[in-house]
Amino acid sequence: MARTGPDEFAAAEGAAIDVGNAVAAFRDELGPDVAANRARSQEQADRLAHEMLVGLLEARHPGVPVVSEEDASHDVKRPETYWLIDPIDGTASWSGGHAGFVCQLALITSGVVEFAAIHAPVLGMTWTARRGAGAFLNGDRLPDRAPAIDPVVVVDNYPEPRGVCERVMHWLGTDSYVESGSIGLKAALVASGRADLFVKDVVVRDWDVAPAMAVTLEVGAFMSLPGGASYELAGDYEKLDGVVFAADTALGRRVATWMATT
Repeated sequence: MARTGPDEFAAAEGAAIDVGNAVAAFRDELGPDVAANRARSQEQADRLAHEMLVGLLEARHPGVPVVSEEDASHDVKRPETYWLIDPIDGTASWSGGHAGFVCQLALITSGVVEFAAIHAPVLGMTWTARRGAGAFLNGDRLPDRAPAIDPVVVVDNYPEPRGVCERVMHWLGTDSYVESGSIGLKAALVASGRADLFVKDVVVRDWDVAPAMAVTLEVGAFMSLPGGASYELAGDYEKLDGVVFAADTALGRRVATWMATT
């Protein structure tokens, strides 16, 4: 597979790919045991992915702290520069036998993502982004994101729209819908033109969205909190109100405003 960044970031991209592939292989090894005991299988997979990804990053980028979803606690006082990782984003998809899980990471300095990688092993898709240098899918540079056209394609993780997804589709007058898995994957699909809108009105966490934030910014797509405020990688890692990813600013601001008033 093509590497998209300089050597310092190619190693991190490779780490995300290696861990994502290992987690997919682990699911195959467990076979029927995954469905028989999903909670235990998820715990095993999370531990495997966390330990492997932390180990690779610490070996390849010594001295840079790693903050993981799987850490026991998360200090709101963040390092100046650190890796933020979600070893398996979409664990339910992983344990349910679906394709929509990823291994993802972001290198953050002073609240800004310098580099990110999102690897979906079953789908064979790897997104990367480097600040100011573009975003890539499987080594090919992504173009600037074109504005959404009717009908707007909405993405969420259920077989059929429900909750805020169903409501926003009704409000927009669209029935175009794509089912996907992890939060990071859904946001990456918006940034790369396979969907136009992804919304959540419940808590999201920085490790869910930071990698896709980098891809989004590099292609000129839209991301905000509901209501339109900027999503900041600072303070508490949990953002209680949700998030909006949209193909373009006009659509994103319309939806963010609607979410704040409904």
